[in-house]
Amino acid sequence: MPESSIVVRPEPMGSGNYTESSRLQATGLPVAIALFEQAADAVPLPAAPLPIVIADYGAGTGHNSLLPINAAIKRIRGRIRSDHAVFVVHTDTTENDFRALFHTLAEDPDSYLLRDPVTFASAVGRSFYGQILPTNSVSLGWSSWACQWLSRVPTSVPGHIHAAYCQDDTVKAAYARQAAADWRDFVAFRGRELCPGGRFVVLTMGIGDDGEFGYRPLLDAITAALPVLAAEGLLTDEELRSISLPIVGRSTKEFLAPFAPKGRFEDLSVEHVEVFQGADRFWSKYQSDGDATAFGSKWAGFCRAAVFPALAAALGGDTADPRRVQFFDRLEREVAARLAAAPEAILIPLATVVLVKSEPRE
Repeated sequence: MPESSIVVRPEPMGSGNYTESSRLQATGLPVAIALFEQAADAVPLPAAPLPIVIADYGAGTGHNSLLPINAAIKRIRGRIRSDHAVFVVHTDTTENDFRALFHTLAEDPDSYLLRDPVTFASAVGRSFYGQILPTNSVSLGWSSWACQWLSRVPTSVPGHIHAAYCQDDTVKAAYARQAAADWRDFVAFRGRELCPGGRFVVLTMGIGDDGEFGYRPLLDAITAALPVLAAEGLLTDEELRSISLPIVGRSTKEFLAPFAPKGRFEDLSVEHVEVFQGADRFWSKYQSDGDATAFGSKWAGFCRAAVFPALAAALGGDTADPRRVQFFDRLEREVAARLAAAPEAILIPLATVVLVKSEPRE
C-alpha cells in the first residue's frame, strides 16, 4: 500500500458483522462511562434555547455510543429544564455505514432517541483528524475504540501485519511518528470544537509500562494465515507484502506529549489518563466451557469485522470485488482454526483520557 493511502476503518460493507462483533469492544466501557458521567456533571451548559451539544467521534454503527450518551444525558437532565434540547452529533469517515448507524438510533432499545423526546441526532462523514464541528460548539465529547486508527499507512511492515511485532526499527519509528502526529491533530481540533469548560472523554488502545501492545496471538494468527491465502491464489505476492494493520496503542507519556512542557495545548489540559488491561470475554467463556472451536470462531469473527477491511485495502478492485468476499471468508476460517488449535488469553491494553478546555479568566 503506498504511503499516502488513507486507512479504511472498520467494516464499511453491511455492518451486521461489525455490529455483532463490536460487542467485544464494550470492554472498558464501564470505566469510561463513569468518567463521562463525571464530565457531564462538571461542564458548563448553555442557556436555552441553545442546545447542549454532545459529539461522538468515530461512531461506527453507534452501539458503543448508546450507553455512554444515555448516561451523560441523564446527568445533564438533572441540571436543566425538561424542554431544553440536547443535540448529539455522530462523526465518522465517509466509508462508515451511516445507514446502520441510523437504524441503531431508531431501533435499538438502548437508543437515547427512544428515551428522550427532546434529544436530537445527526451525523457527519469526515475524518476527526481535521475540524468537524464549529469552534466552541461542543459541551461534551466522546470517543471509543476509534483514534487508534492512523490517518494513513506510514510504510509497509515486513514480516508481520503489525509494526509492534516486526523486527525493523525504522518501520517502528515511522509508525511512532505517525501516531504522535495523529494524536496531536486529534486533540488540537477537539480543543477548537469544545466550548470553554467543555470536556472530552476518550477510550482507546493503550500501552502499559511493559511496552506491550497486546493482541499478539491474534495478530500472529493473521500473519501466519495470509501466506496460505497467497498460495491458494487469493493474494498476489505484491499484495501479501503490502498488507499491514495501521492501528496503534499509546503510552501515558505519548498521551501527554502534546501538552508538554506547560500541561496545556489548544486551551486543553489533561484531567485524567490511565492505561489498564481490558477483559478478554471470549477467553473467560472458553475457561468455563472449554469450547476451543467457539473461542477461535468468536475472535476470528471479531477480526473479520474490525480488522479484515483494513487488510483488504491492499487488494485491487473495490468493495464489490468477489475476491474480497472470498478473502474475508477464507481468512476468517484460517484464523479461527489457528486460534482454536492453541487457545490463549488475549492481552487487551486500554486507555482512558479526559481532556478539559479552559474557561476565560474574569
